[in-house]
Amino acid sequence: MTTTATTPTTLGRRAEQALERLGDGPSLFFEGTWHSAGELAGRARRAAAGLAGIGVRPGDRVVLCMTNCPEVGIAYTALWRAGAVPTPVLFLLTEPELRHVLTDSGARAVITTPEWLPKIQAAAPHLPVVVVGGEAAAPGTVAFADLESGEELPLVDRDVDDMAALLYTGGTTGRSKGVVLTHASLDTAGAAGMAASSTPGRVRGILPLPLAHAYGLMVSVAGLHSPERGASVLMRWFDPAGFLDLVEEHRVQTAALVPSMIQMLLTQPLEQRDLSCLERIGSGGAPLSTDVALEIERRIPTAEVREGYGCTETSALIATQPLEERRLGSVGKPIPAIELRIEGPDGALLPAGQDGEIVVRGPVLMQGYWQAPEETAKAVRDGWWHSGDVGHLDEDGWLYVVDRLKDLIIRNGFNVYPRDVEDVLLAHPDVTSAAVVGRPDPTVGEEVIAFVALHAGATVTSEELIAYTRQHLSAAKYPREVRIVDTVPVTSVFKTDRKALRALIKEEST
Repeated sequence: MTTTATTPTTLGRRAEQALERLGDGPSLFFEGTWHSAGELAGRARRAAAGLAGIGVRPGDRVVLCMTNCPEVGIAYTALWRAGAVPTPVLFLLTEPELRHVLTDSGARAVITTPEWLPKIQAAAPHLPVVVVGGEAAAPGTVAFADLESGEELPLVDRDVDDMAALLYTGGTTGRSKGVVLTHASLDTAGAAGMAASSTPGRVRGILPLPLAHAYGLMVSVAGLHSPERGASVLMRWFDPAGFLDLVEEHRVQTAALVPSMIQMLLTQPLEQRDLSCLERIGSGGAPLSTDVALEIERRIPTAEVREGYGCTETSALIATQPLEERRLGSVGKPIPAIELRIEGPDGALLPAGQDGEIVVRGPVLMQGYWQAPEETAKAVRDGWWHSGDVGHLDEDGWLYVVDRLKDLIIRNGFNVYPRDVEDVLLAHPDVTSAAVVGRPDPTVGEEVIAFVALHAGATVTSEELIAYTRQHLSAAKYPREVRIVDTVPVTSVFKTDRKALRALIKEEST
């Protein structure tokens, strides 16, 4: 299908166009209440005036530290309408991490939900703080409801190349960096995301992703390009039983998830639920095991899994599965807006089927890292952004993502990608989740160590799991140690937290 526009525009204007095109109607369900598109738009227009009233000017950064709620989307639209820049952060950041973002971004204000207010005030004692919900605004703060109490603010137009969002990376390789995304880059990614996922008719989807994450933000922007008025069911945060309750109750057709969420769903009694409404499960944020995809499809026969791939630096979108075709194990084909190639360590272009670094360029690419020209120059060379991800293209141009370069384990000179080992472990019927890291070893350089969580009642042993992997992996790859744990740690956006496991191993060795 074609998207609703061929030329990128500012996101404030895109929101206006979406309302004009689609009209009013039920748009968002959250914790027992339906909100209409007109209601949400009116609130955003008034909140934009309220933000201007507390001193927010075009170009100002405003940090959003909130759990999922309707006010997140309202705040995004209000800030774009006011010409300002949403700077969303995950609420699980520590106080020092939050202080770094506030200082580095030069934030003009903060919008938060009540549970995070003490942390915000400790990290930003001199900034205006807007509080969503609660009985009344705390001393020294402004209630979000008060922002909406006045007149509506006319749209402040900006250039499409102006900053539309400042998103901070997870800081897995050091201090988090601000990623500058423009109106054009986010709008282009949103249009491509909708083009790859839109089907005829009014579609009801569910969104348990943190809206503060690039994936959740891109899904939200994609909705502005919808050809028909759909509706979304928003979760405050993901829990598998609650997710299934909402799918059943609201006859949800599509879901946007990350792989660890899908694995959590597999621990539920899916066969006891009426999930016949669910047609498509989108997976992104991390590589998805083919065995996990096949298992969720077996247990929810009406649902088809479609995997995509993106990074914060590319407005959360690089490749998607075309509507007319799917290849399990692949994240799809690069979206039309970008060029993609696979490079070797020397920068040489690699042929189809050969693993190397995924490198991209195009209009979805970030403008750069905020106030970090040296970091930008390292990542973007001759216009090509170097992702740090390993993958390959097949003869037909389908992309397969293997792993992160930084997660590579080198054992006795052989490259071991953790995902290869994890996929084998996840194929074992007793394993619900798995994570693999390297442990420094004086003899082989790095040893392969696996952490696994099991289904309730499973009795498989570590030794049996090691023997199982030996049947499916070469001598260089299989783990010499498998640790059975209650849960495999995940990050605040539900990605496997290998960093935490490496820190645990390092701590044990000291």
